[in-house]
Amino acid sequence: MGLIKAAIGAAGGVMADQWKEFFYCDAIPADVLMVKGQKRFSGRSSNTKGSDNIISSGSGIAVADGQCMLIVEQGKVVEVCAEPGEFTFDNSSEPSVFSGNLGDSLLKTFQTIGKRFTYGGDTGKDQRVYYINTKELTDNKFGTANPVPFRVVDANIGLDIDVSVRASGVYSYKIADPLLFYTNVCGNVSSQYDRSQLDSQLKTEFISALQPGFARLSELGLRPNQIIAHNTEMEDAMNRALSKKWGEKRGLQVVSVAFGSVTLPEEDAEMIKNAQRAAVLRDPTMAAATLTGAQADAMRTAAGNSAGAMTGFMGMNMAGGQNAAATAQSLYAMGQQKPAEVSSSQNSWKCTCGAVAAGNFCTECGAAKPAEGWKCSCGAVNKGRFCAECGAKKPVGEPLYRCDKCGWQPEDPHHPPKFCPECGDPFDDNDKA
Repeated sequence: MGLIKAAIGAAGGVMADQWKEFFYCDAIPADVLMVKGQKRFSGRSSNTKGSDNIISSGSGIAVADGQCMLIVEQGKVVEVCAEPGEFTFDNSSEPSVFSGNLGDSLLKTFQTIGKRFTYGGDTGKDQRVYYINTKELTDNKFGTANPVPFRVVDANIGLDIDVSVRASGVYSYKIADPLLFYTNVCGNVSSQYDRSQLDSQLKTEFISALQPGFARLSELGLRPNQIIAHNTEMEDAMNRALSKKWGEKRGLQVVSVAFGSVTLPEEDAEMIKNAQRAAVLRDPTMAAATLTGAQADAMRTAAGNSAGAMTGFMGMNMAGGQNAAATAQSLYAMGQQKPAEVSSSQNSWKCTCGAVAAGNFCTECGAAKPAEGWKCSCGAVNKGRFCAECGAKKPVGEPLYRCDKCGWQPEDPHHPPKFCPECGDPFDDNDKA
């Protein structure tokens, strides 16, 4: 009786699976990363007795925008499709008389009946359709429970110190490699793989990667208060820091990082302010102005002295006598001897806002340092005679001019004026690029 039951089960199962299936997936919710595809049935459908997890040859599979479809057979991915539209699975190992050559299909059908008979009438096979959410997954909040080290470098004042910052905000990511994500993260799930199953791990790794991410921004010469305005650089830095854990292992990619706040402890903020104040006073002219203001305040205080104005002025004169060498007049004289333009430094450059900067970004407006050299047809900027990207030779033509003192370049770089309008330096052969 067992053999007869197996034979009937094998034949009945194969005949029921001759119908083509149609798989689809409704819009994947934002909290779901992968979901198993569903067969579509209706009240008029005769395809209601087919085996679960069996896909007949010629079956149709709908793929929508923001989805990547995977067909998994016996635990192995055999088809991948991320292009919106209808996908026809005509390479299935389960034959259908409604697909392909009728004679070949009938022969394969009888072969499948014999194979199922050896499994007691069961399919002995597992085929599934999965849909992976490839849309941007937003609103992932983060915050640093402990301060993160950040190196502050300001070449203008010679500042190089380490401070602690606290940051909070949101980030978004997406599944950039669905095949890698399926293989290493979710695998053969019964129905769906939720975002909550992975988010806590991702958030911990994201926060731990903030330190190397901040280190990258520090190399660019940014200050803590400029981090919020440089989200693009932070996204690149986070992708570099997470490339192995997220990109190479899970197929994930950081899309956007938005900081709500980046704060310093009061003592660190005060330390930077004091260093900036001290650096300002290295300029004799600024020191003279500060001294003049202090003397004016002292005169106002002396005039209102409770012991009498004369007593106040006597004390002020005694203090002035002890520091006679540092008079405002001598400091102003020292300032006039100092070159007016700091831009003569080889590493400094003048921003469009008028500020002189020494790093890769302007300390006033945050603009990036303009590229120097000549631009190749491939888009790369080079300084030598050949392009470092494509090997093309530098175009031969009229020389390009750029002021060798302040870096100013005329609108027509081939025909400069006689004198630089920014620093007054005359154009000569030294200004040829």
